[in-house]
Amino acid sequence: MKRPDVLLLANAIMGQFLSGFASRIFIVSLPTIASTLHADIVGISWALIAYQLAGISLSVVFGRLGDVHGRYAIYGGGFAVMATSSLLCGIAPNVLALILSRAVQGIGAAMIASTARVLAIEAMPEGAEGRTSGYMTMAFHSGLLLGPPVGGVLIDLVGWRWVFFLLIPIASAGIALTVLGARGRHTARRRGPISIDYVGAALLIALTIMLTVLLDERAARLAGAGRKGMMALVFAATLVGFVVHETRATDPVVNLSLFRIRMFTLSVVSLLLVATATSMATFLMPFYLQDVLRLSPSFMGLVFLAAPVFTIACANVSGLLTDRIGPRVPASIGVLVTLAAFTVGLLLKADSSWLWPAVLLGLNGLGAGFFNAPNQTAIIGSVPRHYRGFATGMVQTLFGIGSLLGISLAGVLLTVVFRYRSGNPDAQPGAGDPPAFVSSMNAVYFVCMALMVLALLASLMRGRDKVTASEVKG
Repeated sequence: MKRPDVLLLANAIMGQFLSGFASRIFIVSLPTIASTLHADIVGISWALIAYQLAGISLSVVFGRLGDVHGRYAIYGGGFAVMATSSLLCGIAPNVLALILSRAVQGIGAAMIASTARVLAIEAMPEGAEGRTSGYMTMAFHSGLLLGPPVGGVLIDLVGWRWVFFLLIPIASAGIALTVLGARGRHTARRRGPISIDYVGAALLIALTIMLTVLLDERAARLAGAGRKGMMALVFAATLVGFVVHETRATDPVVNLSLFRIRMFTLSVVSLLLVATATSMATFLMPFYLQDVLRLSPSFMGLVFLAAPVFTIACANVSGLLTDRIGPRVPASIGVLVTLAAFTVGLLLKADSSWLWPAVLLGLNGLGAGFFNAPNQTAIIGSVPRHYRGFATGMVQTLFGIGSLLGISLAGVLLTVVFRYRSGNPDAQPGAGDPPAFVSSMNAVYFVCMALMVLALLASLMRGRDKVTASEVKG
């Protein structure tokens, strides 16, 4: 049996941790940065959108490039881009420079995230894919957990620029570990002639950018709300062109034949549904806690810790179960637990104790811990080995699209139901009418439950088999 490559595994875990840490440490610094750089909310929001756009639009492309050219080059390059862009963010003299630097930082994050999981799988023996995905889930959520408090301490002690400077030594360590790991190692590449599908990659990037703008209300407002109809038509036409091109390409960036693999396709559907529903629920919770229950921001932050703590605690158990019995059972348990969390949301009232939303968030974290590792293992491990980078990028893109779709759906549903409950067709959702707001929020949680039922069906239909690489051609 192959022995674990400890250096490669440690490097992959660090990259996954950095992905979560970098995405969250910036959030707490937004008000301070906006004040220091004399930017309004719209201007500083572009620093978030730019990072998000890069991650969603480029993850699949970088994952596929890693399949073709070797993953060490993409992974090590991602650390280099992350280190350089973090320095540029830290010395940014104005908000425009920060936005551009954050876009570059998002490119580096996409390069790291699209290769980290597959490198970790390659570092471990055959049959340990679930356990490996458990490690990576723990690493990512540890970054999410530590990012906000570390960022807050840095801002208080030395200023917001150190939020970015702190990322430089972590990324530099990643470069060093990647160079050490790649030394003397022969990177497996596909045999035979290889052509890069640059047209397909460009179309995919354009599609994901347009979809992000269509789903993200901030981006839509900045692009011009009146142009959304035209953009939707352009998106549909581009999507048709992309599908036609990919069916004809010699070596497509998205091999559509992969969707004939039942475990891959149903795991993708499950992930999109779970990510969308979770985003809907998480988006509404801060407004409920702070504006309805009147919790302080600091106490609300403690309540939100319940989710990542439970995710970290059970991710490895879920991964071990996946290796022993396959992904269907642990992933389906995760969906059921998340469904139970949304059932709690359906019962919340304007005068509920803070313990109930804490239970909801804890169950949500527990469900994520059980679901993520087996589902990601199923997506990455079920495709041919030379498409694992593409599958890893697909995971990152689905998380991003699901997050945007959830926020967009939650906003629309909340507004429609709130106007109905308040009797005012022009009303905007808010805590000024707590019964109407909570009733509207309950309706959103009901939709979340419906999405989770669909996710459960998809999870159960993926098959009982353990994860094995397919032999799909192309």
